Amino acid sequence: MQFSSESVEGLVEQLTKLPSIGRKTAQRLAAFVLKMPRAEVVEIAEALIAVKDRVRECTICHNVTDRNPCVICRAPRRDRSTICVVEDANDVLAIERTGEYRGVYHVLGGVISPLNGIGPEDLRIRELMRRLVSADDIPDDVPGTNGSATPPEDVDAEAEAIIEAHQAAAVEEIILAVNPNVEGDTTAYYISQLVNPLEVSVTRIARGLPIGGDLEYADEATLSRALEGRGSL
Repeated sequence: MQFSSESVEGLVEQLTKLPSIGRKTAQRLAAFVLKMPRAEVVEIAEALIAVKDRVRECTICHNVTDRNPCVICRAPRRDRSTICVVEDANDVLAIERTGEYRGVYHVLGGVISPLNGIGPEDLRIRELMRRLVSADDIPDDVPGTNGSATPPEDVDAEAEAIIEAHQAAAVEEIILAVNPNVEGDTTAYYISQLVNPLEVSVTRIARGLPIGGDLEYADEATLSRALEGRGSL
């Protein structure tokens, strides 16, 4: 069933392009938009346009940001000797919500997934290696663009100093915070094999039972990982 208004129907069609939004949900959203004050609809439209016009990729960690480098990389009190490697920007938000991590990040842009046609060359693995060693010291078999990184064009003198400070920082630990699935395990193993020859510690976030979980309902794989990652009290 379609709306009698072509404009509303066009909005429904556009909303269905969003993930997890089916036609019925899109119709309910369109009906809600019709009841909203025009000023609020304009604010939503402006926010959508701003995301496309202003958001860019941080030169250092590849997180999303309005100002390059991002606010995390600019923070002088962040521990630049520790890099937490995550799949995407949403994972940065998740870790930041804990309030426990004080290091910096590196966003891969996905995980290795041969079934989906995603290989190491499609991720920001070479960019990660550039944060550990100079471009000339990166092995030729590491996928990605060879040579030095392209100088950023949207940074001022202050930003250039921040980038240089990150490049000069001695990285002591890489924390692999990828999802505990086949693709995440493959990616973690691949990166660990590249980093292990360097004088850099490679760790991975623990896996096991969630807070409030019951042993009775946990699957065998989760229990196995929990036993492997047990710690002293």
